[in-house]
Amino acid sequence: MSLWDWTLEAYGRPGVPETCLMLQDEHGQNTSLLLWAVWAETADAALLARAADVAHRWEATALAPLRAVRRALKPPLPPVADKAREGLRDDVKAAELRAERVLMETLEAMGHHRGGAHALAALEAASSAWGKPAPANALAALAAALG
Repeated sequence: MSLWDWTLEAYGRPGVPETCLMLQDEHGQNTSLLLWAVWAETADAALLARAADVAHRWEATALAPLRAVRRALKPPLPPVADKAREGLRDDVKAAELRAERVLMETLEAMGHHRGGAHALAALEAASSAWGKPAPANALAALAAALG
């Protein structure tokens, strides 16, 4: 199963979307990197360092700017008509989702070998590779939600 298909399936599990959003917004994590590490079952430090570098650059170039625009378009902005603003926000949201998919496809191409690491070990290693690691309980919550 491709990483993208696995991710879509994972997002259908209770608690996964909320935990990913919390890790992103409250702890500055890149959820694409975290999910890729679990999917690839990797805790390999060298591979994760390369993947984190790619994710950092893509985050700065595409994901963060699109996310900022999407969030800025959420409240009404008179005199802009709500329907027009919401339509543009939907377009930006679709572009943000496409940017996440591009990152995941790039990560998948970097390492698709199943490394055998358990979900929590992969999350901890990926979080550390990203930079400031997320709290252990937040990573454990995602590991549990992923099953």
